[in-house]
Amino acid sequence: MPILFLLLLSVKALLQPPAKYSMKGVLVIKMVSKVNKNPLALFDTIDFHLDVQSSAMQHLKNFSQAAKDEYKHIFNFLTAYTGSPDTFNAYRREVERFFHWAWLIHEKGIFGCDRLSIQAYLKFVRNPPESWRSNVMVPRFVNDNGLRVPNDKWRPFLNKTLSDKSLQALVASLSTMYAYLVQEGCIGRNPVLMLRQKKQYIQNAPVTRVTRKLTAKQWSKVIEVIQKACVKDDKYERHLFLLSMFYLLGLRISEVSQTDRRLPMMTDFIKDAHDCYWYTTVGKGNKYREIAVSDVMLDMLIRFRRWLRLDDYPVPGENIPLCPKFKGSGGLGIRQVRNIIQHCFDMAIVELEAMGDHDEAKALSQATVHWLRHTSISADVQYRPREHVRDDAGHDNVTITDRYIDVDQQARHDSARKKPLVFE
Repeated sequence: MPILFLLLLSVKALLQPPAKYSMKGVLVIKMVSKVNKNPLALFDTIDFHLDVQSSAMQHLKNFSQAAKDEYKHIFNFLTAYTGSPDTFNAYRREVERFFHWAWLIHEKGIFGCDRLSIQAYLKFVRNPPESWRSNVMVPRFVNDNGLRVPNDKWRPFLNKTLSDKSLQALVASLSTMYAYLVQEGCIGRNPVLMLRQKKQYIQNAPVTRVTRKLTAKQWSKVIEVIQKACVKDDKYERHLFLLSMFYLLGLRISEVSQTDRRLPMMTDFIKDAHDCYWYTTVGKGNKYREIAVSDVMLDMLIRFRRWLRLDDYPVPGENIPLCPKFKGSGGLGIRQVRNIIQHCFDMAIVELEAMGDHDEAKALSQATVHWLRHTSISADVQYRPREHVRDDAGHDNVTITDRYIDVDQQARHDSARKKPLVFE
């Protein structure tokens, strides 16, 4: 009998899953496995910052394409601060930690974080896993046969508790990063600003404002060099037309480029019963809007169409992309448009350097296509009613929703009609 009893107990034990394989145990094992992923350094010192992007991308090969795209945006964010070593180092430390947490732990990426995500991260940094900590500070990258490669001894955190001052710096750095991403059109809002009880992390911290726009001198020089280039080579007519579209209409790059969702057409320029022209587009959030077309923009449209050997104005049924390719069919994609605008900036930078305007040239070297939208809106608000600018730009700001003004269409168009291509 005792032998049979023991045999039954043995069979029961074999049939019963071990505790570590219970549902609860599996979750614990998954968490440990996920947390123990050792992050590799992605951003080097200022001296080598521009040299390690390809190396870092190689180490991100097992990440999703979204993670790689985010890395490029964060890389550009840090590049804007290479003139200030202390600021660069502070931002590099915080965004590098956050990037790894957002993908290895949170698994939503930086763009996918909300207020609750930021709160979760603030809890995480108070007690990061042991595999993310080191007793000594080591270089992020080391030299290997002439190449900069991640140091496998580097860890994001040191074995010490973050001070209140460090937490304040962390939150401020992330807020600045998100402000940049908002202005670049990557995300719709800054989740750090929505953080509740933020005073426990930031005490008397000033509001960080990131202004991403061209100065009057920079913009005038960009237009000037392209206008001169058109005289020497008419292929630059397309450059001039794109610059005009961005500045005179305040567009996002997705609103002039061919994407999987939409192909902008010449017939997106429409005329109403008052003989006013509008540019119609579908922007962020799949929102349709009509943008008032100034007289100068209409002139630029006519000039570009004549260069394409088309009639002055689009006609219904005309099947021509807004910015057709030189070779092949369809319109220019986002990458092609970005390269064209960057070429415009690069030409202006050379001119500014030759004139001795080194500060202007250096600042322009940080510019992206999206800066043109901010430049446009900044110029508009100087002389146009703000509600007109709001509607043309497609802004959806909750702070003005309750006092929304029903703007007369004719008045809004009149306020845009005389907008010049070059502002004073």
